[in-house]
Amino acid sequence: MHVKKGDSVKVISGKDKGKEGKVLEAYPSNNRVLVEGVNMVKKHAKPSQANPQGGILNQEAAIHASNVMPVDPKTGEPTRVGYKVEKNKKVRVAKKSGEVLDK
Repeated sequence: MHVKKGDSVKVISGKDKGKEGKVLEAYPSNNRVLVEGVNMVKKHAKPSQANPQGGILNQEAAIHASNVMPVDPKTGEPTRVGYKVEKNKKVRVAKKSGEVLDK
């Protein structure tokens, strides 16, 4: 996948188009990602030990990975991802600036 947990991404399509956030979790088998503050849904929770009150909770739902683009660390704009081998390791590179996306 072109995005990983911890990446800063921008949503490029769907109801939350234009929103930016951090990838909280990535699900490569389903090709989906969980982005902070994006695609909020209401979840009805029964009272439990952790949540004795129960009620309606707001939480993020996963969106398809093709609907997000990583944000270029140099320019702050969405960018496509390229790959380059540096020091015998494959790293992700921003196409716009050539900046390495992997820390």
